[in-house]
Amino acid sequence: MYKKILIPIDGTECAEQSLDYARTFTGKDGTAEVVLLWVTESNPQITDIGGLLSERWFCDAQAKAQADIKKYVSQIADKLKKDGIAVKSIITRGRVADVITNYAKNGQADLIVMSSHRRSGILRWVMGSVADKVLRRSAVPVLIV
Repeated sequence: MYKKILIPIDGTECAEQSLDYARTFTGKDGTAEVVLLWVTESNPQITDIGGLLSERWFCDAQAKAQADIKKYVSQIADKLKKDGIAVKSIITRGRVADVITNYAKNGQADLIVMSSHRRSGILRWVMGSVADKVLRRSAVPVLIV
């Protein structure tokens, strides 16, 4: 069995589907830990367009978004804990695929379980596929749901 299972989440039902698969790999003995990882994509500098956005408004919006993320991740962690699964939560910023693969590469996970949003065509070309990047770069096994 695996000791540490990394599950990137992003607030979508699609990403939450990976939680069911992770339960399978935690084992009956409860020794495996699930690491929930929320990565907010690093944004380029947001400029004030014609004075429409005040700095205070932007800071307030960021603080609310951060509070919502913490609440969401905590709710997911609580659900897993009720199933007897050890859970650690990480909320960070960066390039999503890089953060995921670096976390596993540094020995902090021995399995990545993540979902794919099944984007195709122009949308995939524009947005890229995080799951595809992780699959190609990961030094540990990756299960894509």
